Amino acid sequence: VVLRPGSGSQQRDPPGDADGLALASDPGDTLNFLAMVENLQGDSGRGYYLEMLIGTPPQALNILVDTGSSNFAVAGVPEPDVTSYFNTELSSTYKSQGIDVIVKYSQGSWTGVLGTDVITIPKGISGSYTVNIATILESENFFLPGVKWQGILGLAYNALAKPSSSVETFFDSLVKQAKIPNIFSLQMCGAGLPVSGSGTNGGSLVLGGIEPTLYKGDIWYTPIKEEWYYQVEILKLEVGGQNLELDCREYNVDKAIVDSGTTLLRLPQKVFSAVVQAISRTSLIQEFSSGFWTGSQLACWDKTERPWSLFPKLSIYLRDENSSRSFRISVLPQLYIQPILGIGENLQCYRFGISSSMNALVIGATVMEGFYVIFDRAQRRVGFAVSPCAEVDGSPVSEIEGPFTTADVASNCVSSVTFHEPVLWIASYALMSLCGIILLVLIILLLIPPRCQHHYTDNDVVNDESSLVRHRWK
Repeated sequence: VVLRPGSGSQQRDPPGDADGLALASDPGDTLNFLAMVENLQGDSGRGYYLEMLIGTPPQALNILVDTGSSNFAVAGVPEPDVTSYFNTELSSTYKSQGIDVIVKYSQGSWTGVLGTDVITIPKGISGSYTVNIATILESENFFLPGVKWQGILGLAYNALAKPSSSVETFFDSLVKQAKIPNIFSLQMCGAGLPVSGSGTNGGSLVLGGIEPTLYKGDIWYTPIKEEWYYQVEILKLEVGGQNLELDCREYNVDKAIVDSGTTLLRLPQKVFSAVVQAISRTSLIQEFSSGFWTGSQLACWDKTERPWSLFPKLSIYLRDENSSRSFRISVLPQLYIQPILGIGENLQCYRFGISSSMNALVIGATVMEGFYVIFDRAQRRVGFAVSPCAEVDGSPVSEIEGPFTTADVASNCVSSVTFHEPVLWIASYALMSLCGIILLVLIILLLIPPRCQHHYTDNDVVNDESSLVRHRWK
């Protein structure tokens, strides 16, 4: 059967889980965080991926690490843009559930079939574990030219899992079967390196805890507002040290999330426009093509120049666990003015690593490459610490500072009404059912013989319900 979240009696937390941290290794040698260091490859343009062995005998595939979705899925048939795929017929331990799965992302989608099989992670926790796995049979704009991964590892909560939240996620299965703490951490090392370059920039996915060598200074934590995406609360943004002076709710329109599967820092339209205006005003560039800000054009300089000195620092304020305090994570222009490979002999061209969004503020790889990010699910919080690999020409390109008071912002910057996708589906089905009932009633009324119809007198009160319904639903 499909693996589902456990219910009933709760298991006792593993040793060391009380504060959301874990030792470098446990008595059973399940966890060895140093062995997980540099187990990722990739870049911010095409994503960071982890090698995984799937099935019996094992088939090796590279799997994209995505904290913005919740399905574990791999190519199940040959695809034009993937070098290999998972052949279920060659695995003696694969079990198909015959359940169709459709997943849509902000870019691309795929259709597949749900099943289960065993996996091992060569540079992860030791042992083999049975997990839900969707084999992708059809896709559109999902596997793109040049990508070096053949599947996706969704590390968000089961509320986002398809076809329903009853499907146990990959990480939930690991926590239950391997008895590891309910926490993982992520470092992506692509700061200042060409986007969509060699794909070997490296990074680390630490399952079950925190590796001290992957960060400098203190870890600052912000609460997870809701367990579906890793939704956090943004209090304000600054460009070059100047507050954008927007209502804090503008930063959290729909949601603000931390998503390793998104390449850019994505901002709601009003926030994006304010950031672009502030950067234009603060930068030392007099004239700048609008195509650069919208992502349709690159900006190029002589290879001997370092254009980053022309741009300001960008800071994001997050609410601290103590709600009366905040802290800020800052990225220097080396992270959001991103070099592109292979254009001209004497010119180096760059793209703008920030874009507008219709439905969320997304802290993607543009920002995450500056930090070691801790997804502490046990204590419902996300942590940020400065990453040692976030350096360009020997200088740090990210900062964390705090605490700051929150007296100048609202006590709650997140709307209390959030329309999750499952709720939208329920509402859609309810509306369709209501429309179906109304249509059925109308058909029956049309089919009733005229002699059976009621003839109204002057004393009858006629309520034109159809008019009310028509205007309500049009």
